[in-house]
Amino acid sequence: MRIALDKIDLLIIQKLLQDGRASFSSIAKEAKLTDVAIKKRVESLKRKNVISAITVNLNYKTLGFENPIFVQIRSEVSKNKDLIKKLSSLDYVMELHQVLGEYNLLAKIIVQDLEAAEKTINKLGTFDGILDLKTLVVLSELKNAETVPSEALQKKL
Repeated sequence: MRIALDKIDLLIIQKLLQDGRASFSSIAKEAKLTDVAIKKRVESLKRKNVISAITVNLNYKTLGFENPIFVQIRSEVSKNKDLIKKLSSLDYVMELHQVLGEYNLLAKIIVQDLEAAEKTINKLGTFDGILDLKTLVVLSELKNAETVPSEALQKKL
């Protein structure tokens, strides 16, 4: 279901994407509203599930982790429910997506080093229901947009 957003909602989203700690009063000044009005708008966006969370983006490299590894997984569809549950419970699986294509699952994992990556990939390969794995080790992040595409915004306004 698509939610209709107005210019104020889009401004709020844009500001929170740029800085999740942006104060309601700073957003209110730009929107020419009160901070209470902005707070109510944010709460409404949360209720409508437009905003699911306001979080911190960690720099895993600084914390001593290897760059992310994306694992493409081809699985037996009949075993997906249990497999997804098992993969979702692993603390090193940061993201898990069901996708279309040759592989039907995509996992983003974070590990300490490439030795740990090898052990982790080998362990994943033993899970019941996994037919094939393909790994992609991130060398460097070239873009990580923290915004809504401007073309999409223009069409909405």
